[in-house]
Amino acid sequence: MNVKAQKSYGQHFLKDTQVLHAIVDAVNQSRQVLPLIEIGPGMGALTQYLIQIEAPLTCIEVDNRCVTYLEENFLNKSKQFNLLNADFLKVDLNKLIAEEAFVVGNFPYNISTQIIFKLLDVYQKVPVVIGMFQKEVAERLAAKHGNKVYGITSILTQLIYDVEILFDIAPESFLPPPKVMSSVIKLTRKKDIPTDFNYSLFKSIVKTSFNQRRKMMRSSLKSVVNKEFLQDKYFDLRPEQLSVADFIELAKKIENYGK
Repeated sequence: MNVKAQKSYGQHFLKDTQVLHAIVDAVNQSRQVLPLIEIGPGMGALTQYLIQIEAPLTCIEVDNRCVTYLEENFLNKSKQFNLLNADFLKVDLNKLIAEEAFVVGNFPYNISTQIIFKLLDVYQKVPVVIGMFQKEVAERLAAKHGNKVYGITSILTQLIYDVEILFDIAPESFLPPPKVMSSVIKLTRKKDIPTDFNYSLFKSIVKTSFNQRRKMMRSSLKSVVNKEFLQDKYFDLRPEQLSVADFIELAKKIENYGK
């Protein structure tokens, strides 16, 4: 059985053995003794190696054609293999993950950012993620303040995880080849995640600021901050100039102003 990649699923099947080995090596080097969750296994190019790791492996695949292929080729290879025919974005991860799990995959490019946001919602249960992204998305996730691609996804991700780009992958490594370069990144949950601030306010400030990223913070936040407070040093800057720690401090100041 041969499954042809469908654009509607954002599918680009990884075929390069060297790249597959590099991903598995990264998993083995990073892995604690945890169950594995593979997002979007497709035809099982990566699954064939992950299933050899001594750990429970759950594959989440929405494409019925791929599910049939995986059932025929992998269900009898390990008693620790579980296949879930579902849209990852609709899966209840709190029910799926008992305690903690290591997430890995050649993520469908059309929902890769949504995957990250979904994982951020359950970060307590996901200490490590190794995933394939479009290179520009990977660079955005890893960007530090002062970088032109630094933005909302950078800040919300880096609040919880250390982000490392492991290596880049050329289009020829996939079938069909995408029109862009790809990158594998590793997210490692931080040991000390700040919690002493209003996260909802923090998130609102970040999003409001970057919705007008070319403007100074004074201009973009004038509708949500008292005019007197707009004299603070942060409001002389543009949002990409503020670090994650700066946004946390700003959220604290805004919440405490006038108390």
